[in-house]
Amino acid sequence: MRNLPSLLDSLDPEAPLVERHLWLIALLDWVRGDRRDAATAVARVHLFLDTVEARPLLQAHVQAWWQALLHAVDGTTLLADHGFAQRPVFVSEFFNRLLRKILPATPQTRNSSELFALLFPHPFDAEWLALLDADTTQRLARLLQAPAGAGPTPWQQALEEAITYCVSQIRAIGFAPELRLRMSQAAHEARAFHTLTADFEAVQRTLHVSRPDVAALDAAVQHFKERLDACRHAASSVYTHLDEHGISVDMVFRLRQLRERVLRIRTLLDSLLSTSRALSASQLLAHLVQVGQQSLSLRALIASNSSLLAAKVTDRSAETGEHYITRNRAEYRDMLRKAAGGGAVMSLTTLLKFFLLGLGVSAFWSGFLAGMNYALSFVLIQLLHWTVATKQPAMTAPAMAAKLKELGEPGAVEQFVDEVTHLMRSQVAAVVGNLALVVPCVLLLCGAMFLVFGRPPLNPKDATYVLHSLTLLGPTALFAAFTGVLLFASSIVAGWAENWFVLHRLDSALRYNPRITARLGSARAARWATFLRDHISGLAANISLGLMLGLIPAFAAFFGLGLEVRHVTLSTGQLAAASATLGTGVLTLPVFWWCLAAVLVTGLLNVAVSFYFAFRLALRAHNVSGVDRARIRAAIVQRTRSAPLSFFWPARETRTEEETTGG
Repeated sequence: MRNLPSLLDSLDPEAPLVERHLWLIALLDWVRGDRRDAATAVARVHLFLDTVEARPLLQAHVQAWWQALLHAVDGTTLLADHGFAQRPVFVSEFFNRLLRKILPATPQTRNSSELFALLFPHPFDAEWLALLDADTTQRLARLLQAPAGAGPTPWQQALEEAITYCVSQIRAIGFAPELRLRMSQAAHEARAFHTLTADFEAVQRTLHVSRPDVAALDAAVQHFKERLDACRHAASSVYTHLDEHGISVDMVFRLRQLRERVLRIRTLLDSLLSTSRALSASQLLAHLVQVGQQSLSLRALIASNSSLLAAKVTDRSAETGEHYITRNRAEYRDMLRKAAGGGAVMSLTTLLKFFLLGLGVSAFWSGFLAGMNYALSFVLIQLLHWTVATKQPAMTAPAMAAKLKELGEPGAVEQFVDEVTHLMRSQVAAVVGNLALVVPCVLLLCGAMFLVFGRPPLNPKDATYVLHSLTLLGPTALFAAFTGVLLFASSIVAGWAENWFVLHRLDSALRYNPRITARLGSARAARWATFLRDHISGLAANISLGLMLGLIPAFAAFFGLGLEVRHVTLSTGQLAAASATLGTGVLTLPVFWWCLAAVLVTGLLNVAVSFYFAFRLALRAHNVSGVDRARIRAAIVQRTRSAPLSFFWPARETRTEEETTGG
């Protein structure tokens, strides 16, 4: 790091543009120091001012250098655009931020926003800028100011132009058809965006008169601020439409941009009207440093613009998840029946998987065929209104998270524990139902194949390989946890697909599009539209899960990762098929019992991992915080001690007095 005397000696107002910028970068590096103490940085600013003010010739050089900087760089770009997306859509902005993180920037630029990012690259800069007091900022202003003249100063001109640019951006976003057609009727009638430019021009006219009328200026400013608020309210009405008809990340991105532009105008307006302009300028620069740091964050971009989509997905999952929670014995028995049906279908899936592996095709096509086998099986189970146990957690987790918002009510903790018991025994019923039928069905199918073809579906070598691949002594637990992640991912795909279907109004298009109705007929088109509207979420979840279970191991093998999937129902079916080949002697093999233990661990991890991720997403989407975990934990422990069987079997329903009397 260069010292102050050498920096000041190297100052050259007539140097090339890039050299002047490099000098300023070096000066601010010296001010910043080791970035440990903001007060030390402020003290260095005082030292700089003292040194320059003591040397009149140097002071003249600094003023000449500053004027050269102002004429070479457009300050309005910094005030109006710094921290804002340069692309109008989410995906473009994401990749733009990614490139800004990877690619180095150059000081050879006339863009003040780009130069500002090089001058103040650290969050520490906002700290020491905010510590500058009125006296220090006034000394800086006197050092850098141009010779006095009539009319507004360059700083005032830059502020007014920046506000004008922001106004034009707000009007452009507000008049975009994607948003305008989704605003409420009241927002259309208010016509807030139409006169926004004229309202700011009225502020400028009042501000530029030779003797400004304070009352008239205050009235014009207040009217302009009210117009800005009206624009924000008009834009906010779009959220109601999105909530009812599907979320678009790009539209949410534009709405957030509009809101931030309105806030930027208010900040610039306060600086323009401030009586302590030098101090307000330093505070504005500190704010721009913070905004610039936030504009580089990919995580913040994704979180802020996808939160509504996450909420939409979890709301739909919560609604669906309620159907998977049993609360009485009738519903419990119905869950067992549906799960048993799912297990029967999965037995066919298991044997068909072995047949497809026997074809000896390449890794990709083997994975694709396996994925299609899983996907078609899951879809068949859906259409038959049966269930697969591991599909429940990602759906039931949002339903449970929604209950947490009501914990402040009296007795809410006990009600939440009731829901926990309902959920756990529903999951137990689903797993038991799946496994109770997949094992005998696989054994029956293996016996039928032996009677017809004279051999079981697996030879002894393959059966032994299956046992050693499923044992708990291998990486089965890791693969089961990874499968839980895929189960959660399929629920996200389901929510996204349904949101996309509703957003683009495909049900209406299928029902009323002239070309579709001409080919299908109005009645059939209406049936197809209703079917897809009701089942698009399930179809997307089942097809995506099946393809992920089949293709991801194939892609992982290509990269040498050796990653596989372990689904509790499929693993149990494979174990049953291997046992059918090896006969009753398999019961004497230790590896068989390790495989049984692996089935229990696989089921637990499939359920727990997918539930965990779905539950965490639901908490963030619904902004659930401050949950009293200790109270919930104590209540669950108390329920476990007092009624442990309630987690596995529903209590007998008590008949009401009206039912007893026949009323």
